[in-house]
Amino acid sequence: MKSDLPKVLHRLAGAPMLAHVLRAAAAAGISRASLVVGPGMEAVGEAGLALNPQADAFVQADQLGTADAVKAASPAFETAKGPVIVLYGDTPLLRAETLKAVLGELDAGADLVVIGFEAQDPTGYGRLLFDSHGRLSGIREEKDASAAERALTLCNSGIMAFRTAATLSGLLARIGNDNAKQEYYLTDAVALARADDLTARVVLSNAEDVVGVNSRAELATAESLMQRRLRTAAMDNGATLVSPDTVFFSYDTGIGRDVTIEPNVVIGPGVTIEDGATIRAFCHIEQASIGPGASIGPFARLRPGAALAKNAHVGNFVEIKNAQVHEGAKVNHLTYIGDASVGAKANIGAGTITCNYDGSAKHRTEIGAGAFIGSNSSLVAPVTIGDGAYIGSGSVITKDVPADALAVSRAPQEERAGWAAKVRARRNRDKAK
Repeated sequence: MKSDLPKVLHRLAGAPMLAHVLRAAAAAGISRASLVVGPGMEAVGEAGLALNPQADAFVQADQLGTADAVKAASPAFETAKGPVIVLYGDTPLLRAETLKAVLGELDAGADLVVIGFEAQDPTGYGRLLFDSHGRLSGIREEKDASAAERALTLCNSGIMAFRTAATLSGLLARIGNDNAKQEYYLTDAVALARADDLTARVVLSNAEDVVGVNSRAELATAESLMQRRLRTAAMDNGATLVSPDTVFFSYDTGIGRDVTIEPNVVIGPGVTIEDGATIRAFCHIEQASIGPGASIGPFARLRPGAALAKNAHVGNFVEIKNAQVHEGAKVNHLTYIGDASVGAKANIGAGTITCNYDGSAKHRTEIGAGAFIGSNSSLVAPVTIGDGAYIGSGSVITKDVPADALAVSRAPQEERAGWAAKVRARRNRDKAK
């Protein structure tokens, strides 16, 4: 990855790759997780524990292959009462449904299960081998494969499952390193299992669902696949995406029915969009909630803590941060609303600013229901504008305004008759000289 950040902590749809794998495992009903990390990769273990506080973390002291990595977690899985599944933190598109199918094969009598896939280009992958009866008999890593074996296209995803911890421990104890890399391959467990007359089976997966990420380019490919999955789910659930390929979701985006999302919208983590809302073009939204029938944009930005109620309107070039916009309120043009509450059916004029930061602390602005804030007003927090109050355009408001009152704060207008004509005449004379 050429990065200071550990590979599995690079983000996909707003969450680390590791989080996607742990989430798929949990959704499949896998109740306990253990993480194996390399030396100096404490950040991975910490991230895993933050995602799953019940998880264990183990360090693989020497990088001696996948079987050696699994051995590092033996204090955890040797006490497991159910099956043991070995997953990889860099396969973020893995589906819970695939893992459920693996568990189903174990329940049906398999001692060992491998997830396989058909590859258009199998280069670099281990190949699945079958005996004359069509039974899985082994996995051959490419560097150790014959020419005939390299021609095979049914490949190993790396994900393996074992009926019991005893099954896994017994096979691990006999895995050697007589191979091109002199590493301990977990894949050798398949041949050992067959030699013991254990049942080994394959669960087939879509190749895209088990794609691994080892570079920035592959991360971009995985992001594209994840976004396609999220867009399809949104449309299947009743949302309209005018130009799907230009809309970007996060893993946890919640979208109701009859939502319309126009082109070039980016949605970060922690966003919910309720039924009938409209997100117009070129909006950026994160950690915000959008109520039913609300309208956002175009060119609007909702930052963390923005909460829009039913039928609220936030228009072009408006930024909302840590603020509540109540039912039917309108903030339609060129406005910043931060650390504030905008009452129901209030109207915020173009160019209004809530001045929430005094250089050291943030302060709130409370705008009452039905209030009218004239264009180009500055509301210097902490300040409260009462229900139904009216703020004259261009005002700088530093004190609370009672309900139904008018507040105006601007310099008196001054006029000088004929001034402009005199100045133009003088300038023209100067140019003529």
